[in-house]
Amino acid sequence: MSKAKKSTNPGTIALNKKARHEYFLEDKFEAGIELQGWEVKSIRAGKINISDTYVIIKNGEAYLLGAQIQPLLSASSHVVCDAERSRRLLLKRRELDKLIGASEREGYSIVATAMYWKRHLVKLEIYLAKGKKSHDKRDTIKERDWQRQKERILKHSH
Repeated sequence: MSKAKKSTNPGTIALNKKARHEYFLEDKFEAGIELQGWEVKSIRAGKINISDTYVIIKNGEAYLLGAQIQPLLSASSHVVCDAERSRRLLLKRRELDKLIGASEREGYSIVATAMYWKRHLVKLEIYLAKGKKSHDKRDTIKERDWQRQKERILKHSH
């Protein structure tokens, strides 16, 4: 689930919390996004969901698929708003080559985890990720519960 403007960082627009549960996140990249004017206005209003997004590589360029940006009612009438269009990601050639190599040869997925403001620009945090099996997810949940329990014990013992 993606929550707009609910994190500790005031620049955060949306989070993809499901990604940490579904994947082992390895290499982090920061990408710009090619947006239209109405999309920026909707993002400022917090009308975005990136919980089911993923990145594909097509013709040597990276595209964000599945991001839902709901158009504002006050958007201009002459603009045709497509809420789920594929949006091109702006990456350096070296970063693109690394993403292409890892996704094609080594079977990695490319997952978007967060969208945030960097000054006046919208940036997307993407990771090279390996999918988790169900037993890995259970291990992660057990570890998280144990850490919480340990903190409670230490808190009450002092």
